[in-house]
Order: sequence, then C-alpha cells, then structure tokens
Amino acid sequence: MTDYDVITVGGGLGGSALAKVLAERGARVLVIERERAFKDRIRGEWLSPWGAAEMQKLGLYDALLETCANPQPYIDFAGFSVRDLLITTPHKLPALTFFHPAMQKVVLERAKVAGAEVWRGAEIRAIKAGQPPRATVQVDGVTRELTARLVVCADGRSSAGRTWLRFTGHRGKQRLFGAGVMFDKMRAADDTSVFVLDSSNARQSFLFPQGRGSVRAYLVWPNDQIPRLQGNSDFGRFIAESVSTGLPADYFEGAEPHGPLASFDMTETWVDHPYRDGVALIGDAAGSSDPTWGQGLSLTARDVRVLSKNLLDSDDWEVAGHAYAEAHDEYFGRSVKVGGWLFDLFLSQGSEADRLRARAMPLLAAEPDRIPDHNMSGPDLPCDDSVRRRLFGED
Repeated sequence: MTDYDVITVGGGLGGSALAKVLAERGARVLVIERERAFKDRIRGEWLSPWGAAEMQKLGLYDALLETCANPQPYIDFAGFSVRDLLITTPHKLPALTFFHPAMQKVVLERAKVAGAEVWRGAEIRAIKAGQPPRATVQVDGVTRELTARLVVCADGRSSAGRTWLRFTGHRGKQRLFGAGVMFDKMRAADDTSVFVLDSSNARQSFLFPQGRGSVRAYLVWPNDQIPRLQGNSDFGRFIAESVSTGLPADYFEGAEPHGPLASFDMTETWVDHPYRDGVALIGDAAGSSDPTWGQGLSLTARDVRVLSKNLLDSDDWEVAGHAYAEAHDEYFGRSVKVGGWLFDLFLSQGSEADRLRARAMPLLAAEPDRIPDHNMSGPDLPCDDSVRRRLFGED
C-alpha cells in the first residue's frame, strides 16, 4: 500500500484538473500547492476552441463559464477580418478568457469537491522515482516522505521535479519577448479577441477581454528590438509600443492599467518522453510552447485528459505512463512545428523572409485555408510536408 494513488506537485490547472478527474473515479489523490493564495503572474489567459473542447471532456468547461470564464466567439484581425469561431472550427466552441488566479481557484475547488486532499502552503523538498515513487513534503514546519503509485509534476516550466529526476531539457532558439498587463475601462467588445500582426517589424499585439471592461493586453517583439517592459513606470511605453504595432489608439482612451506589468521570454522548452519510473510531467513542466501562439493552456488540458484516460483504462500504470509520454511527444511536437512555420512566414526578418512573404501572401489572401488551423482547431490536424508547402506557396 502507498500513502496515495497520485500526488500532484502543483495545484494550478494541470495538477488540479488531474486530481479532479481521478478523484471522481475513486483515486486517492493529494495536491501539493506552494501558494496559500494564487497570485497574478501574467500567465496564459486565453484558451483556444480546441482547448475548450478538452475542458468539456474533463468536466470543467461549464464550471469555468459559471464562475470566471468569458466566451470569445470572435477574433478581430485588426480590422481586416473577423472570424466567427462557432462556425469555422470543428468543435463549434468559443475561445475562453479568464483571470488566471480565478481559474486556478475554481479548478482546485472542483478537485476538493471530487474528493482530492489539498495541502496549501506546502513545499516539495525532493522527489524520487521508483516503485513506488516518493515525495518529500514540508508543510507547517513538518517534513514528511510520502509514497504514491504515481507522482505528477505540474509545477511549471522551471519544474523542480524535472531537475531532480534529471530529465534532459531542450530549449528552442530565443527570438521573442512578450509583456502583458491588465486594463480596466478599455473600449473593447467583451466577446471579441483582437490580434494585430506587424510582419515588417516582427511584432504582435493582442487584446483578450475578460468582461466588464477588463482586458489583458499583450505585446510581442524581437528580443533585440526594445528594452524589456517592467513595472508601473513602463505603462505608458507599453501603450505607445502597442499603438506603434498597430492597435488603434482608441482602445486605450480612458483605459486604466493596473496590476503587474512584466516581460517574459517566449522561447519554447520541453523534455522528451515526460515519464520515468513512476513520475510524470504535465503542462509546462513537460513542454512550454511559444506563448505567441496561445497553446499553453490547451496543451495542459490535453495532457490531463490523455494521462488520466491511460491511468483509468489500465491496471499497469507503468505502461499507462509511457503511453501518455509517447502521445505527448506527438501532439506537443506538432504544435511546436506549426508554430515554427508561422514564425518563419509572419515574423522572420531578412531578404529571404521578404521573398517568402511576397510569394505566399497573395495566395493566402485568395485562399485563407492555406494557413494551418492547429492553433484554433487542435494538433490532430495533418502536419506533413504538404501542409507546410501549401502554407509557403510552394505547391
């Protein structure tokens, strides 16, 4: 006998959603969460339609809509076109936006209602793979070593578990920085996300309304183009750079920034085969895609669904863990591959990139479906060389 069936390290979306699904099926689950109260760290707050479909399968979609989520059925591409996601995606679902700490609170509460045990203000001191794996936890000044059938590290892209277990990490090429800040009283439609692309300067701006005039704004730029934006003193510069990128200045008239303004590295990181001897990695601990393409939350939800299904369908959790890891490598790899194609076409710089856009853009304008729709419709779409060639106008 082990102390628990599953211990999740991290009580955010990945750890709590997994705990909720497994506890509903009778598993003994412990969630270890370091923070006593979730804080705003400007993390993902836009969930794609395919991610919303994953949330439906996890039994969390309605819970989010009832509490903190704001449906986004439309995307406004800076006045050039508006896409209706309810019509143009296979899932017929909107994107969702929400305040990240509010989402975490809702999902963690659903895990508790399902029967999961939750320790807050607890810190992991060590994780050991094996049969059974072990987690050393400190809470309220007391240190305990616990055993489980499975330990799941859902502790973010700087995962301590990933380091302790010596998973080999990979890092993409550093190309972009991003910054985000919340605005109140912004002139933006509550049901429409706004995307602006400035290919000539490799910059993007995004507005993700959260309802009642609250909007999370993001700016993305090449890492050598402007200094990092950080702190209250840079609110004005954030607005100016966003307008320079192409966001209409009208959006910011009367808008009031609040909360943290911070910059972050957009480089993707990942491990191969995120399972080893009783320990699984999910969410950003397993792989953090470039946030430019908005896939992080959806990929985390997919991780939870795939891992939980394999565990519930098998008595051999070693086999289930490896099956999850193989599946993760496939769909995460597809997401990163398509993101790389989109970067090369829309954001890369230089004479070769200019020639690529000169050839491809007229074709895309005439046939928008040349653009692979993985970011909205999911990583299960075809992802072979014929898709790449069609995007780049090489067919």
